[in-house]
Order: sequence, then structure tokens, then C-alpha cells
Amino acid sequence: MNELAPWRDDPRYGGMSDFAAERSWRAAQSRPKLVTSRIHLVPFEEIQLSTHRRDLVKGLIPRVGLSVIWGKPKCGKSFWLFDCLMHVALGWTYRGRRVHQGPVVYCAFEGQSGLEARVEAFRLTKLDGHTGRVPFYLMPVTLSLVKDHKALIKAIQSELDGETPVAIALDTLNRSLAGSESSDEDMSAYVQATDAIREAFECAVPVVHHCGIDGSRPRGHTSLTGAADAQIEVKRDSANRVIVEVELAKDGPQGGQIVSTLEVVAVGQDEDGEEITSCVVKACDDAALTEPKSRALRPEHRLALEALDAAILDSGQRMVTVETPAGVMVAHADDWKAELYRRGVLDKDHSNPSQQFKRLWQKLAAAQLLAQRDNQFWRG
Repeated sequence: MNELAPWRDDPRYGGMSDFAAERSWRAAQSRPKLVTSRIHLVPFEEIQLSTHRRDLVKGLIPRVGLSVIWGKPKCGKSFWLFDCLMHVALGWTYRGRRVHQGPVVYCAFEGQSGLEARVEAFRLTKLDGHTGRVPFYLMPVTLSLVKDHKALIKAIQSELDGETPVAIALDTLNRSLAGSESSDEDMSAYVQATDAIREAFECAVPVVHHCGIDGSRPRGHTSLTGAADAQIEVKRDSANRVIVEVELAKDGPQGGQIVSTLEVVAVGQDEDGEEITSCVVKACDDAALTEPKSRALRPEHRLALEALDAAILDSGQRMVTVETPAGVMVAHADDWKAELYRRGVLDKDHSNPSQQFKRLWQKLAAAQLLAQRDNQFWRG
């Protein structure tokens, strides 16, 4: 260091005459260094590459920014995100991918009791013998994010007592948006609220969202996709696997896939003595994503199987008989039919709806895609 002429060691003044360099250096020293506004200018010479981690989960979720996790109802998107963020909270590698460990806040704006059951299922199946604390926090209150995001930020700052969350999940967008998903104004205001959360904690903000009518993209105004740092589609295939794929990534690779199955777990009994169940996410071999041609499905058959999955998740029961595989969850015919009517797979005005239903399940059974006994149906 040249203590008598420090400007000669400063690359910002390289190429200047000694007189000009000294004058510029002394002028810079006289300027106040304290930045009093978040709006400020960084000279080119001071712009440095940050070597901080860029991913919360390598190749999946950015370390800082908005991620949209979207898909059809009952596709497993909330189950998958919860499982992924539990690995983040625990600092566990996720499917061979490095994670940035830290506290996670999961805002369950709907289905709070279901999230509690998922936590218990995870605890029973994956935390056996774990003795350390788990920095995962549930926020179980439905909010209007645009109106309440400042209160949410304040509550997190207060209750985490100095800890800074690495992720704040919002599940779902629909239940935390007071306006219209199709409105440019309302969606932009929602995105701005997620920006405020991101800026307050320099964290990842994954948002669970539904698909549009045709199932080809996230529902609502495209400003959400435009603002997202990553967009991840979650879907189920006809083999009932949960397929997670990175569709868009501003600063990372696209097309990466995670393949899982949902395993039903008994987590306790309610006050009537009836079994309470949930699901845990299990890794699945992703080397065989293409199904055999013999199991190719017509659209109505695929939708029928999705409806069966939904009926099992919503009201399924465990049935143990000689003819039923151990631990399998089944749906009663009435519950499955109600879901088929709701999704438009069966026509309530059909001249013989019972015969229509019978033909449907018999075709699926003949293809060895489901089995049934005593009006109880399960995946084959």
C-alpha cells in the first residue's frame, strides 16, 4: 500500500494522470460513505460477483425469490413442498441435491388440520431417533396477503426471536388473495406483497397455486409467471406417481424432475376412535417415466383414476382382508362416484348412470389399473 499516494494503488484511477487521480481520490474521500436510502448507485468498479449460494434446493428452488409451485387439485403439490421444505429445515440433502439449511415458516391458509397430520406422518416415518430441534414453524391462519403481509412480517420477526427464515411458504395463493386471480391489478398487488416478504428476510417465497381450466398453466393473470424466479409444475401420472418438473428458472437449469409416490400413514385416532391418516412422500425411480403402451389411457380413464386418488385422499379407509394387499387404502364406490360426477367424468343425466359407472370401472379393472371388492376400490 502506497501510504503517501494511495490513489496509485486504486484500480478506479488507473490510466489517469497522477494529478487527476489524486484529485478524484481526494474528492471521493470527502463524500459521505453512509448510504441512507435503499435507492443508491454502485460504481462499476465496485460491482463484485457474489459467491453466496443461489439455491435453497439445488436446481429446484432459488435461495431468494418467488417460486410458483402449481398443478391440478389433489396432484400432491402441497405434500411435495412440505416434504422438500422439511429437508431444508433439517439440513438434509434432498434427493441428492444440496440444501441451504435454516428456519422455515409454512403459512397454511387452508387445510390446517391436514398440515398437522402431515407433520405427524413425517415425524413418525422420518424422525425416528432424531433428537435435535426442527426449525419448522406453522402459521395456521387464513390471511389476505396484500392487506396483512406487514403484520405477517412483524409476527415472524417477533416470534422467531432473532432467527431469520430461509423460506416462507404460502399455501395457497387463492386462499390468501382477496381479489381476482385474473386481475392485473390484484395479482400485481399480491406479487408486491411477496416482494415485501422476500426483501424483509432475503428468503425464498414458494407459493402453491392451482392450474387454469385447461390444466396447461397456472391459473390467473400471467403477471405471476412474469414475476416468478422459478415455476415448478406438479402432476400425477397414470401410475399415481407425483412428477415435479422445473418449467422456468431465471438463473438456473430448467427441465429437472423429481419423481415421488405418496404413501398413506396412520397417524392417530380421532375422538370417535376412528383412524386418522395422512401421506408421506417417498422417492421413486425416475428412470421409467414412460409407461408401457399396454397401460396407455384414454383421457376419461386417466381422469377417472385421478378422481379415485382424490376420493381415497379425502375419505379413504384402510381395509384389511385376504383379498386386499396389506395396508392398502380404498375408496367406497359412492365417494368415487361423487368425485367422478364433480369432475364431469360421469354424467348425472345419463339414462343409466349405474351402468355407465360399471362399464368405466370394469375397463380399468381389465387393464389391471384398479381392483375392487364389496364396493370398495383401490389402485391395481
